[in-house]
Amino acid sequence: MKKIILITIIFLFVLINTTVWADDTELSVDDPIPTEYAKGEVIEIIEKELGKDYGAGMEVDYQKVKVKILSGRFKDKIITIENSTTGNPAYDIWVSQGDRVLLVLEILADDIFNGYIVDFQRDTYLFLLIAIFFLLLIIIGQKQGLKAVITLGLTILIIGKFMLPLLFKGHNPVWLALITAIIVTTITLLIIGGLTKKTVSAILGTSGGLITAALVAIIVGKLTNLRGLSGEEAQMLLYIPQGIQFDFRGLLFAGIIIGALGAVMDVSMSIASSMEEIHRVGTNLELKSLIKSGMNVGKDIMGTMSNTLILAYTGTSIPLLLLFMAYDQPFIKLINMDFLATEFVRALSGSIGLILAIPITAVISGLLFAKK
Repeated sequence: MKKIILITIIFLFVLINTTVWADDTELSVDDPIPTEYAKGEVIEIIEKELGKDYGAGMEVDYQKVKVKILSGRFKDKIITIENSTTGNPAYDIWVSQGDRVLLVLEILADDIFNGYIVDFQRDTYLFLLIAIFFLLLIIIGQKQGLKAVITLGLTILIIGKFMLPLLFKGHNPVWLALITAIIVTTITLLIIGGLTKKTVSAILGTSGGLITAALVAIIVGKLTNLRGLSGEEAQMLLYIPQGIQFDFRGLLFAGIIIGALGAVMDVSMSIASSMEEIHRVGTNLELKSLIKSGMNVGKDIMGTMSNTLILAYTGTSIPLLLLFMAYDQPFIKLINMDFLATEFVRALSGSIGLILAIPITAVISGLLFAKK
């Protein structure tokens, strides 16, 4: 229930921001109440009652709290908020004194008409974690660490300002994901490794692996009739106010490509870098010997990196796997479920792309580094 309320509030907030309100126009009963977000701190618990009876057999935990607003135009103002639970721990917010929270404020006559606690404030700690991550990259990696920070920023910028806006306009998700992945790969590896044979090999190997992953995902996805609607977020896209007709199966394949990008790029760069070092030490290596050396390096990397992708996808599905155990569902039902099949295709397509990036990179590196 609280999630539905939050979605409604967000919708009203977007609707309000696209509407011009005249100063001398009174709100009609059909007009939505303007809202805005603000940060706050719980400074006092005025009242609390566990199992408060609201009639019709409905009992909820209830509390009345004083909250000091910490941001926005009403900063430092103290308001009283009634907060109650719904009985669903996934959505319930139960606060204590000193908690930092996110508020939605209803505004009437340029003042606060009502306020709601919609979540805990988390951004401070998230920004701190990001700062620690960047700081460690720079301290330990030094020049290469600084390059990693730059490439990460560019990756986020490309996805946020190029891929996502075009996806939102209904463009082909698979082509967009492939173009984005190749652009990100090229920029990242050129910044980190410079314009060298090693970098060219890694770029081509990564591109080959991602194209393979995309082809496998598309073929198997169509054969298994995956719809791309197994996730809650994808289902919510069906009801957005813009009315965009998304290619949900394409969005699934695009997610597989972007999800596999980091691991495939890592494998390709590791092999290309290793083969460059092998070439430096043994300058008289023939093409066949050099490719064999690259494949040997790739075999060692393959086992751990394949596990990386599989474990990453498994880690996000632990609650679901426990749910399956709890209800003891038959295997024939589980293996044919859309959600489980989607996760299998996601994990295995990326892993196949990663595996095939090894011989692609090894052959290209061998052709570039071998004795002429």
